[in-house]
Amino acid sequence: MFTGIVQKTARGLRFARRGSGAVLAVENPWGDLPQTVQPEPGESISVNGACLTVVSANRKEISFDMSPETLKKTNLTDAWSARPMNLERSLRAGSDVSGHFVTGHVDGVGRVLSLERSGDFATLSVSVTSELAIYIVPKGSVAVEGVSLTVASMEGDSFSVALIPATLARTSLAALSTGDGVNIETDLLGKYVIRYLSAAGEATAGNPLTLERLKQAGF
Repeated sequence: MFTGIVQKTARGLRFARRGSGAVLAVENPWGDLPQTVQPEPGESISVNGACLTVVSANRKEISFDMSPETLKKTNLTDAWSARPMNLERSLRAGSDVSGHFVTGHVDGVGRVLSLERSGDFATLSVSVTSELAIYIVPKGSVAVEGVSLTVASMEGDSFSVALIPATLARTSLAALSTGDGVNIETDLLGKYVIRYLSAAGEATAGNPLTLERLKQAGF
């Protein structure tokens, strides 16, 4: 479990296919910390929003195995060498949750429509499939490349989020360009709500979730 508050960014070092999966190696941005708090084999780390398990680690690099499902659902096959990757170590009991609960189970890849700067701030617009759009609501939470963000607006199957200076400085989102693929994880609570409403025949891709419909359903 993660919070969507990116702790470090790191360059990808190697990507190699292994059978139907792959191995990814990235820089170890925690390499200067004491050995007792170094990443260890078996630990989960969010890489661009995808929960990956550390296979090996030293002070220079961290290696992960990636399953066929991870390759299918995420952008890591292409994005590992395109720009720095957002890293977050797993949430520990008693830690602050400054973002929102992020599982690291990427739902799919969206496409950047635009990244518009306005002084030190920016607005990022992303298109998603209708299957994902149903889980996204204005003022709700969404993880983009592992970054916890608040949905500012929605139009059809696209949404926009506001990026503050700290987000632009501490994550890879400032390096995005139109057409780039980005990992999307929709809000965990929203998935359960949609599941409940779908079972009751209340929500489908062609009958999107709205705040008014949530109120009517008792949420």
